[in-house]
Amino acid sequence: MTTLAAPSMLSPRVLIPFMLTGTIWGSTWFVITGQIDVVPAAWSVFYRFALATPALFLVALLMGRRLRLTRPEQMLAIGVGIAQFSGNFLFVYHAELHITSGIVAVMFALLMVPNALFARAFIGERVQGGFIGGSMVAIAGVALLLVHEWRAAPLDGNVGLGIVLAIGGMLAASIANVVQANPTGRGVPMVSLLAWAMLYGTIFDLGFAAVTAGPPPIPDKWQFWAGTAYLALIGSVVTFPLHYNLVREIGAGRTAYNGIVTVCVAMLLSTAFEGYRWTPLTASGAALALLGMALALRARRVKAVQVQQGGALRR
Repeated sequence: MTTLAAPSMLSPRVLIPFMLTGTIWGSTWFVITGQIDVVPAAWSVFYRFALATPALFLVALLMGRRLRLTRPEQMLAIGVGIAQFSGNFLFVYHAELHITSGIVAVMFALLMVPNALFARAFIGERVQGGFIGGSMVAIAGVALLLVHEWRAAPLDGNVGLGIVLAIGGMLAASIANVVQANPTGRGVPMVSLLAWAMLYGTIFDLGFAAVTAGPPPIPDKWQFWAGTAYLALIGSVVTFPLHYNLVREIGAGRTAYNGIVTVCVAMLLSTAFEGYRWTPLTASGAALALLGMALALRARRVKAVQVQQGGALRR
């Protein structure tokens, strides 16, 4: 039997979706800032997934994936949905009230670190020493960016709270990623699992928003609804099939590098539209963060990277 070689990263069928997903996910961080300026963050999260959920079910149907899940699979979907589409996004949206979107994006690029720790603790996966070293370099770079953020005190000045919320979102996303990688999760078509998980997360988001933010506001600005549609349909639905096709084409390890594209786009947009100011400190921090991420992803074992990418859950 002949084994077909993986296509080149420079082939159009790889390069185009690779750059497209990284660019779209990089832009979503900034779009979120416009959403939380109009309505409470909790209601913004609900509106996004109330629109994205039926669209993702439609994608699963068009792809011919089964939508009937067993009881264990439904329980898994509930866990993933609450961790990913509720906890993760609620933390992230609230974090962007206090720190710039580009910084939150850079912090989330370190998602591979808690993924590795949780995978080691719960499913016994090991990582190479190079991954640990690269991660430490990336963490040092992010620390420099956060020092600058603390000094500048953007938005309402509560940078410490923003950092805590971003870490909470990262941990929630990591838990979802590792949980879905168990044997039950591997037996479910990913699009189907995500559709059901998103439905359960949306229901939780509705309850959380009603309790914490009062009655649902109905914005009258078209920009809000355009941003919601972009986040739901482009940022959540369109990119998932593209992403998973990349995983099949070039493997999860190389696909993980689009996280670097995401960070670059997010920081550029934050600079252009949020007034983010570059200094020698921030430039050094960004360079260290990108270098560390590249080293860590290059060193990480393929199986461990699959846990990270299984959640596929950007902003």
